[in-house]
Amino acid sequence: MVGLATPDDAAVWRLSEDKAIVVTTDFFTPVVDTPYEYGAIAAANSLSDIYAMGGQPFLALNIAALPDNLPVEISTEILRGGAEKAREAGVVIAGGHTVKDKEPKYGLVVIGFVDPRKMLSKGGLQIGDALVLTKPLGGGVTTTAIKQEKAAESHIKEAIEWMSRLNKTAGQLAVEFDLRGGTDITGFGLLGHGLEMADDSRVLLHIENSQLPFLSGARSYAEQGIFPSGAFDNKKHVGDRVRFDEKINEPAQMLLFDPQTSGGLLLGVPQFKLESFKKRAEELNQPVWVIGEVRTGNGIEVRS
Repeated sequence: MVGLATPDDAAVWRLSEDKAIVVTTDFFTPVVDTPYEYGAIAAANSLSDIYAMGGQPFLALNIAALPDNLPVEISTEILRGGAEKAREAGVVIAGGHTVKDKEPKYGLVVIGFVDPRKMLSKGGLQIGDALVLTKPLGGGVTTTAIKQEKAAESHIKEAIEWMSRLNKTAGQLAVEFDLRGGTDITGFGLLGHGLEMADDSRVLLHIENSQLPFLSGARSYAEQGIFPSGAFDNKKHVGDRVRFDEKINEPAQMLLFDPQTSGGLLLGVPQFKLESFKKRAEELNQPVWVIGEVRTGNGIEVRS
């Protein structure tokens, strides 16, 4: 059902009328200094692609590349962080594979199930849908500040909490409200992944910059020019497809190209469902932010 022909978050193979298997993988180098939190974030990030398709993960395999001289206590903590996050998701880690490398890398292969009739996709947006985000932005600049030893402790703690948070409840909400358009915001940033949705759905995404949520230190780090190289790569690749309000300065623009690690879901919610969706999200302690709407046209426009 979903493979190389579309930019969706996972491969999907139909098993029957009401069941399909969803398969994905992801892994990366450390984004924080503590091994347990790194493992948990990497696992949450890998699991996210299943939730972004409206699925439920059930089985995973570890993927790890570890240096010869890495103390066993550190590798143990990385794997423990991943295992406990998987357990929180109701997922069994059934094995995996490791290789030697100079820099640690960790993640998961994840398998899940989805009802093909209720599946989310990047091409599922409809004109008039509200654009809803389920985690704040700014993870890339904050983790870069951590690497440069410029991040405040409170900002580090906040970033870890959000990156470690599963998109499980957000994905369940999407299925409960029979949504069709969705993705998770990761390495291509809000604008990169948003543009994939706009193109696949053949619509324009109208984003209100004033409504975007950010981690507490993100704007300050952006003003200092603390961006990962991926933010500039994202701007180079998709910047010409985005129309910014002239009131939005360069640092504020760059924050929207900022690559995220284990970011939230971006969902299209029909207007007639929006109030009940927000009420249900509040009941489930799932933060949501309405950041714009889907309009006729193409590409993305960002207004102040």
